[in-house]
Amino acid sequence: MPFDATFESLSTFECPDWFRDAKLGIWSHWGPQSVPRYGDWYARNMYREGTDQYRYHLRTYGHPSQFGYKDVVQLWKAERFDPQDLMDRFVAAGARYFVAQAVHHDNFFNYESAVHRWNSVKVGPGKDILALWKAAADDHGLPFGITEHLGAALTWMSVNKGSDRFGPYDGTDPASRDLYLDNSRYLQDVDVPDPWYSDDPAWHRHWLEAVTEMIDRYQPDLLYSDGPLPFGEATYEPGLRAVSHLYNTSARIHGTNRAVYQQKDRRPEVSAVGMMDIERSQTPGIQPRPWQTDTSVGDWFYNVRDVYKTAGHVIELLVDIVSKNGNLLLNVPQQPDGSLDLECTRLLDDLGAWTKVCGEGIYGTRPFTVFGEGPSSVIIDGFTEDRVSWTSSDYRFTRRENTVYAFQLSWPDDRRAVIRSLAGGSVTGVRLLGHGPVAFEQAHGILVVELPETPPLEVANCLAVDLQAG
Repeated sequence: MPFDATFESLSTFECPDWFRDAKLGIWSHWGPQSVPRYGDWYARNMYREGTDQYRYHLRTYGHPSQFGYKDVVQLWKAERFDPQDLMDRFVAAGARYFVAQAVHHDNFFNYESAVHRWNSVKVGPGKDILALWKAAADDHGLPFGITEHLGAALTWMSVNKGSDRFGPYDGTDPASRDLYLDNSRYLQDVDVPDPWYSDDPAWHRHWLEAVTEMIDRYQPDLLYSDGPLPFGEATYEPGLRAVSHLYNTSARIHGTNRAVYQQKDRRPEVSAVGMMDIERSQTPGIQPRPWQTDTSVGDWFYNVRDVYKTAGHVIELLVDIVSKNGNLLLNVPQQPDGSLDLECTRLLDDLGAWTKVCGEGIYGTRPFTVFGEGPSSVIIDGFTEDRVSWTSSDYRFTRRENTVYAFQLSWPDDRRAVIRSLAGGSVTGVRLLGHGPVAFEQAHGILVVELPETPPLEVANCLAVDLQAG
């Protein structure tokens, strides 16, 4: 039955099993803003006097009136981009779906577009980046998703109409009008544009035309909007039409809808049209509907100043998120040429070594009756992602049929795992993944497991606890 472009119709959406089972996705948040190697929101902040990226641009490329963002995009060549090799690495790391950026707020499209000439085939790399990613994902049997950040571009890009003490920027250059946009009325030198979405009906029509083109060309299994469902401040109609088109396209191809739409409005009446996405944070407990955290190893675009998350930190995030019925979408920053640096490559290797041992307790699981036990928890405050100082009493749980997986977030010094959340079940056996069966006893509902001297893994070891059926 086709979906209509209404909340009533789209709220009948049901999350496909592939997303519920996958748990871990890799994201390529990559484009011409990677070129300066100086971090996220470069196309905006290079036009904001006083920011680090403005100073870097002025000293590296010259004044934005002479070398603007229209010139930066010409430098993006993606000359070492090897999507097949990268997908090999992502699959080996444990990724079960892959997501590529179609367009960021910079209004540059990473695919061959018929509605916008500033794209990666006509400018810069000379390659349809999305088509190459999709082919690699298909070859590896991974669901393929795309992210669009276009909705906010009209307000976000307005700073190119400004000026500094050296004079006006190049945002009024008529030859680049379709990249820089007609947005002078939104000009304001603030950290985050306000409003995020424009109320301009012409922009809404353009957004819908572009997103419809993305869906038609790449038939994604996942579509992500970087913000609330567009354009809620003015009208939801364009967003609802895009989501219905996504689902109906998927249903036409597969016989039933297998696509997922993600946006960042947490209100149930809005998020019901798809899945809730939470950027660089998560939920305090188990959610009744699947959801997703999106985060990055470091900055969103490649940044030479970055201090990366360790593999251990990423694994702890993954375990905590999955225990609460969530998925983790992890960006691994690519260098401008499309390759990964040594640190990111090593992190993927370490993540893969862990998922090879503990993936049984991650993929295809569902939440247990409680997500965990112990005194420690992640901090939920904006984009806070500090690593937690876990104790040996901290566990996170998942479940598959009669097996509960208990992830130990700190290895106990006394080699005894004590779990108190299984009072309702009789334990018939315990395995330490990566080691084998281990001795245990259960009294008054408390499970005590005898552990080996050396843990199989450096972080988040997992006990598979079999419960008596019934």
